[in-house]
Amino acid sequence: MEIEKSEAKLTAIREKIELGGGQLRIDRQHKKGKMTARERINYLLDQDSFNELNPFIKNRSTTLGMSDKQVPGEGVVAGYGTINQRLVYLYAQDFTVMGGSVGEAHAQKIQVVMDLALANRAPLIGLNDSGGARINEGIDALNGYGEIFYRNTKASGIIPQISAILGPCAGGAVYSPAITDFIFMVDQTSKMFITGPEVIKSVTGETVSGEELGGAATHNQLSGVAHFREKDEKSVLDKIRLLLSYLPDNCQEKPDQIQLKDQAGRSTEKLKEIVKANSKQAYDVKKVIEIIVDKNSFLEVQAEFAPNAVIGFARLNGRSIGIVANQPKYLAGCLNINASTKLARFIRFLDSFNIPIISLVDVPGYLPGTEQELGGVIRHGAKVLYAYSEATVPKITLIMRKAYGGAYIAMGSRSVRADLVYAWPIAEIAVMGPEGAANIIYRKEIASVENSAEVRQQKIAEYKDKFANPYLAAERGMVNDIIKIAATRAKLINGLEILVNKNLHNNQQRHGNIPL
Repeated sequence: MEIEKSEAKLTAIREKIELGGGQLRIDRQHKKGKMTARERINYLLDQDSFNELNPFIKNRSTTLGMSDKQVPGEGVVAGYGTINQRLVYLYAQDFTVMGGSVGEAHAQKIQVVMDLALANRAPLIGLNDSGGARINEGIDALNGYGEIFYRNTKASGIIPQISAILGPCAGGAVYSPAITDFIFMVDQTSKMFITGPEVIKSVTGETVSGEELGGAATHNQLSGVAHFREKDEKSVLDKIRLLLSYLPDNCQEKPDQIQLKDQAGRSTEKLKEIVKANSKQAYDVKKVIEIIVDKNSFLEVQAEFAPNAVIGFARLNGRSIGIVANQPKYLAGCLNINASTKLARFIRFLDSFNIPIISLVDVPGYLPGTEQELGGVIRHGAKVLYAYSEATVPKITLIMRKAYGGAYIAMGSRSVRADLVYAWPIAEIAVMGPEGAANIIYRKEIASVENSAEVRQQKIAEYKDKFANPYLAAERGMVNDIIKIAATRAKLINGLEILVNKNLHNNQQRHGNIPL
């Protein structure tokens, strides 16, 4: 009987904890279109795979009425489970319990799963829905945040870290997601800001809505803080499962090669319909990517931020790869401040987790203008050079059309140690475009004749024929091969297969000092 009583008591306590803030608050959560913390976990993980840790933990605070408050589970559910039979550690903040606010014990529960994730080299997922630090607990709450930030930093580059913002995320709470690798947000629901609209109005006099200040559109389109914007929570959780399929469990492993659902040697003749020889004619590089990679395998990252650059995951012959591409459809594919930051951070992530880099190049240069120069395009542009030079994973570059000046160097050239560089016959590789070069080199000759416009066109054609083509670069060994457009996919797969066992690490330094 004693055992039965003890187990009945355990069941009653568990049920109370699992109810969180109570049915009324759960109903409020549902009315906002939001799932509860436990519902999110159960939807994300494989069925019946969740194992909860520290459900009975309690805070020790007695200030500001805390001794009289019931705080089931301390406002966060934490533990481990599987996604597609792969171990993951995770936590989900429970907004029904004190608004998911972070106190000492709340933070401790998160720290436990973070430590286990790092020790066991498994991905970490944070489902954030919190009003911020628990004011009632003062400095203990702030210290709890600091301990989480420290662990995020120590785990960076060792295990994948993914954050989903599924409600408010304010003040110090934003820094943990910002340190992680990828941030997901729900349109019209998620909010991220360090200081909210009320504080901003009181300090600066500015009037701004929460959505304008820190909504999903703002952080996906303007700030670049977030990487994915989805219509609802289930779409976020589905996309997290998809993203993990491209990633290894940790930095010492490689992503799984899946069974090929496409033809490895498939012709890419259709690319000729998309990319024209005229280097001024725009096209959508995403259509190029979709033809080259395994069918239906492209997962774009930061699709709305700096659209002149395209990044994302895909597969070639079933192998996970990272795509880094210029987008001629926007700003002619120029590199600028935002595009440079976007490319560099993604390249560094790929290098951290043994994911090969495929670069698709069609770039006229860095975006000119006082706004860019005064904004520090030199410093930001250098990030791309640094990231490529630092990366030791397999790097294959395809120069499709334009590759001019410093941007040619930055976009995965041989100079920054690409393993293989291919070019199409229509590629133009030069210090600058034929028009600009002709105006400088032949300016006296052009100015001295009456029919200067005709002479100018002749000189442009002459420069293009002599210099703006892939053959001189191939003669110098800066391009490994000039390939037919129809053979692009087959060549990239072949190159990837011969580089799959590449192992090049520099352990003679702690780390370099990337321009930030």
